[in-house]
Amino acid sequence: MTTLPEPQPAPLDADDFDALDAELDLLREHSEEIPQWEFCEGFLAALVCMRRPVPPDEYWPVLLGDDFKPMEHMEFVARWRQRLTEVATALDQPVETLDDDRTFQPEVMDTRGAVLAMPEAERTEIAMAELPAFAQVWALGFMYAVEAWPDDWLPPRDADAAQMLDHALGAIVALSEDDSGKASVSMYAQDGPPSVSEQRLDDFGAAIWAAYDLRQLWKSLGPRIESVRKSPEPGRNDACPCGSGKKYKKCHGAGGAGNKTAEAPCH
Repeated sequence: MTTLPEPQPAPLDADDFDALDAELDLLREHSEEIPQWEFCEGFLAALVCMRRPVPPDEYWPVLLGDDFKPMEHMEFVARWRQRLTEVATALDQPVETLDDDRTFQPEVMDTRGAVLAMPEAERTEIAMAELPAFAQVWALGFMYAVEAWPDDWLPPRDADAAQMLDHALGAIVALSEDDSGKASVSMYAQDGPPSVSEQRLDDFGAAIWAAYDLRQLWKSLGPRIESVRKSPEPGRNDACPCGSGKKYKKCHGAGGAGNKTAEAPCH
């Protein structure tokens, strides 16, 4: 009997992302530190790309603060988990071009493009230079997770792997900076006023490939193995660390070679 694969849930759509934004808006009423979804999306991508799986009870306080109670926001958590699975699935696909339908597509915004598309009278008081560049908030969210768990992003011993890590993180850091190039395209509307430079689009593509590299790098290396440091053994004439008051050679060190006449170790 052939076992049919379990049906996969439909990808999150625009309504789902609007619901995520709405939930974050509600949380922001109690804490101004709650980030917008694009930042959360970058943070989520970093979790997928980390060397070890970070449990929810470890990452929720880092992202949404100690007051966040997952059981009180189950719809948000369900959509989060679904998006986490979507991102992991996309980053595990053997894609060769960014045009592949299976390619990971971060949920990012062209805030400047959205403002430029507004009637001029409505945007006269908005300082364009203070608005985030295309995909900048996503990259900031990604790097926030990197900085929150520095030990999990330490360079591996292998020189080539360490170079891959450095190059990939460098690509995401570049996206976390401002878009200083000449705007030539709008990512908000096909015929909208230019708001994103060609260099920015190149940087965005490089950051997507960087996420693939990080995912594959850590999967190939596996979790970090902590080295076990053995405490130095006391000298034979030193006091036994067990607190018996005897010399080490007469107590827990009695089993050593050349001490066949020693007393039996204490317990």
